[in-house]
Amino acid sequence: MSPADRSDAPIYARLVEERGDVPAEARRTAEQTQLELERTMNFNGMRSYGYS
Repeated sequence: MSPADRSDAPIYARLVEERGDVPAEARRTAEQTQLELERTMNFNGMRSYGYS
């Protein structure tokens, strides 16, 4: 059950309806950014290019 579906938080549910689930969107963006950064900053392959 998502937080927007909870009947004890009608104001939050209405905000999610109007504006979208901003916290969930921010979390997804942060996870994507972290994965992209990990791929970009991956130095494991540098040894194959003669770097120590």
